[in-house]
Amino acid sequence: MSVYSSIARLLPVLLAGMTALTFASSANAQTMWGGSSEWGGGRQTVSFSKKHAPGQIIVSFGDRRLYKVVSRGRAVSYPIAIPRNEARWQGVTNVSMKRKNPAWRPTPSMLRKNPRLPSWVPGGHPMNPLGVRALYLGSSTYRIHGTDAPWTIGKAASSGCIRMYNSDVIDLYKRTRVGTRVTVTWKRYKSGGYAKANNGVKYSSNW
Repeated sequence: MSVYSSIARLLPVLLAGMTALTFASSANAQTMWGGSSEWGGGRQTVSFSKKHAPGQIIVSFGDRRLYKVVSRGRAVSYPIAIPRNEARWQGVTNVSMKRKNPAWRPTPSMLRKNPRLPSWVPGGHPMNPLGVRALYLGSSTYRIHGTDAPWTIGKAASSGCIRMYNSDVIDLYKRTRVGTRVTVTWKRYKSGGYAKANNGVKYSSNW
């Protein structure tokens, strides 16, 4: 058997092994990049306060989690990246617009801080800071969006926007209508801890 024949026979096996390794690395990366237990783990369904109506979004910068209420007492919890200290804000707003593969333009303040930023990044570009989906908040410049930097999830890294994994923002996008009420707060939902997955541990909000 020639060397080339041997390589041809082994190539499918090698490619299968590389694919499996890539998938495992991706899963491990999500665990390390903000999906660790420190900030409540990855996307999960949690027990939640019954005072919040189904459909609402609650963003807890204190928990570094976004909660999408799916029924009375239950929510889907997602890890997020939150604003840096100088960009802190909170309030009640609504989803005013939704966009798939949004284009991105840096704000004037961003350009002043970093003149080397591109003036425009087209939607769908792998280095687009908004990722693959964006939910615009009221009349502000703030958005809930995906990211081209998944390692920032779980950290204080943004200029005011709420970053999510691209896979998570796609899930949230499908669950959310224009007009949805969004409450953004620095309050924690559990003193000394985080919302728990619905695994027999009951959770009650402290606000």
